[in-house]
Amino acid sequence: MLSSRTILLALYLLLPVSASTQTAVPESQTGNRTETVRQNSTGTAGQIWYDVSRVVDGDTFWVDDGSVKGMKVRLIGINAPEPRSTGSRPKAFFGTESTIYLQRLLEDKKVRLEYDILRHDRYGRTLAYAYLEDGTFINAHLVRNGYATVMTVPPNVKHQQTFTELAAKARRQNRGLWKGDPSAK
Repeated sequence: MLSSRTILLALYLLLPVSASTQTAVPESQTGNRTETVRQNSTGTAGQIWYDVSRVVDGDTFWVDDGSVKGMKVRLIGINAPEPRSTGSRPKAFFGTESTIYLQRLLEDKKVRLEYDILRHDRYGRTLAYAYLEDGTFINAHLVRNGYATVMTVPPNVKHQQTFTELAAKARRQNRGLWKGDPSAK
């Protein structure tokens, strides 16, 4: 019987760790896909950029990957407050603000995705670190500005320390959700 460590190691070796390890698809072969293959600011060819089609909440959005439905992306290492009650999760303080912030950040933008050890969660969402064309690291940006907190789910821990440091700084500086409830004053 294989140990869970052996299985994780095998998955690690079989799954691509970042978007830069994927095989680039020339635009002429993408059919009606809106992703484009281009050089980024560092001159690295073969990165795939996806159009953001809609934002679900402060840590989840959809991109157009050429499929009928698109690809649902859940940002790794962070957690944004819920903007509405769903199932057993009630609407959270600052959930609406967090969602609106991500909508404005991603409006009419393309993103590049990088992956960690596990590429999908139990709900089938793609787990990723996301970057804008100007180099903005979206996951870190949300934490730095107080629109998300740290949520580490091993084995996807690549940026855990960075997120933890950014969250502590955002809290000390009373940014975003750390400002407190203005109606309570």
